[in-house]
Amino acid sequence: MVKAKVRDFLARYFKDHEFTDDEDIFASGYLNSLFVMQLIVMVETEFSITLDDDDLDFENFRSLSTIERFVEGKRAVAVSA
Repeated sequence: MVKAKVRDFLARYFKDHEFTDDEDIFASGYLNSLFVMQLIVMVETEFSITLDDDDLDFENFRSLSTIERFVEGKRAVAVSA
């Protein structure tokens, strides 16, 4: 579900490219710093999680797979708290 929602979000902006699960989003050259902020806001809003300063690491947002792992990890922490 996470990958599908992020993929749909990216598709709205990059109609000529479909990102694969493990494709490096940053290396693709499609994202700039402003768009990264939009992606972060989308992740927070769509998945009802709050990102801390420590979470704002490019490694958490490098691919659809890493975003999914990051979101699931944040959700697991929230449930156990």
